[in-house]
Amino acid sequence: MVAVKRLGIAVLVGLVLMGCASTGSDESPPSTTPPSTTSPSTTRSGTTSPSTSAATGGAAKVTKLLVFVVENHSLDQMSHDMPYTFGLAQKYGYSTAFTALTHPSLPNYLALAGGDMFGVTNDGPPSSHVASGRSVFGQALALGRSARLYADGMPGTCALENGGDRYAVKHNPWAYFIEERDLCQAADVPMDSFASDSSSGDLPSAGMVVPNLCHDAHDVDCDLRDADDWMRTYVGEALAGPDFASGHLAVIVTADEDDRSQDNTILTTVFHPSQHGNVVDTPLTTYSLTRLYEQVLGADFLGNAATAPDMAAAFGLDVAG
Repeated sequence: MVAVKRLGIAVLVGLVLMGCASTGSDESPPSTTPPSTTSPSTTRSGTTSPSTSAATGGAAKVTKLLVFVVENHSLDQMSHDMPYTFGLAQKYGYSTAFTALTHPSLPNYLALAGGDMFGVTNDGPPSSHVASGRSVFGQALALGRSARLYADGMPGTCALENGGDRYAVKHNPWAYFIEERDLCQAADVPMDSFASDSSSGDLPSAGMVVPNLCHDAHDVDCDLRDADDWMRTYVGEALAGPDFASGHLAVIVTADEDDRSQDNTILTTVFHPSQHGNVVDTPLTTYSLTRLYEQVLGADFLGNAATAPDMAAAFGLDVAG
């Protein structure tokens, strides 16, 4: 009985001391509110780096897709000779089994924008070839979303002929969609507004960037190092902006075709905060990228995009549809 009484007294004293400690403390209890996952962080150099909110489960759906297109180089060539671009690919994600559809350039661009090659087998201008129906850009606008194609070196809006600073109309697919010519004239633009659109969070829901014939490594006096330097500027601007930091924007770098050295296998990247060294070996094609545009938009699939391998699923991207 004495031992029991002593134990009861000890417990009572302990409880009293604990109560005094809690009422006399100036410390607040730890917060249960998680830190924000959408604001950019600042690096040592003072530049902003995108948040990794998607990786921690806090990112919104991908609602914007921006595609940059390089010319006529294979997966191995781009991986070796574009250190900035491939470095980002290794940081975020890329495909090892993405193939273009054909040669030459134009049919691949039309397929990317419209889900079909429209019977085109050469690089003729819009006066020689007409693509009918909707493009992914027209789909975006019909849904009340935004669309813009930025064409490096283009002398005016929706230019239908070569000119300017090495602008090639064969690399501007929207110019071929005859039923959307008025839309093209309004939103198929030179690069002038790209930097401000990136920094202000006004990049389009359906976006494409086509460098000129030097900056896409097409011309013989330019190479993939030139293309990589150009990507460093413009891809860098997109990744530094609020669209990317929020998790709403995914950025793709791809090629129209290879140089016939690797069975049309091309480097295709996915830059998005949800990607962390993601290397995807699922077979994908240019039509998979058309399909991804439409999944981001929540639009119906155009042509061959309906049966194309699912790029969003392959990379685990959270999209609208």
